[in-house]
Amino acid sequence: MSREIINTDKAPRAIGTYSQAVKTGTTVYLSGQIPLVPETMEMVEGEMDAQIRRVFDNLQAVAQAAGGSLADIAKLNIFLTDLGNFALVNTIMAEYFSEPYPARAAIGVASLPRGAGVEMDAVMELV
Repeated sequence: MSREIINTDKAPRAIGTYSQAVKTGTTVYLSGQIPLVPETMEMVEGEMDAQIRRVFDNLQAVAQAAGGSLADIAKLNIFLTDLGNFALVNTIMAEYFSEPYPARAAIGVASLPRGAGVEMDAVMELV
């Protein structure tokens, strides 16, 4: 199986031993994104809504670098340090996605890298 590594400067560079995304055939596995600003590699300023939007923007940049868009995401995983933000994620997600929505999981976690309140990863299928 061949693998193509996806990389873009429009999303934060990897902060560990991973790639922003890996494409195998028509499937793209997007690594977890936290609310880092790509140009500075610093956490986005502002409330939780700013963090959620930054994560969606980062995922969108990686999806585009792979030749797709958020509309091509088949599975989205959302990790939240406070599940009280679940409704906010739904509201903001509706700004980035339209029906039919991807399959999704929202998972409460104790902590995330760099003190982020949200992280998301995804699986994208290119047609």
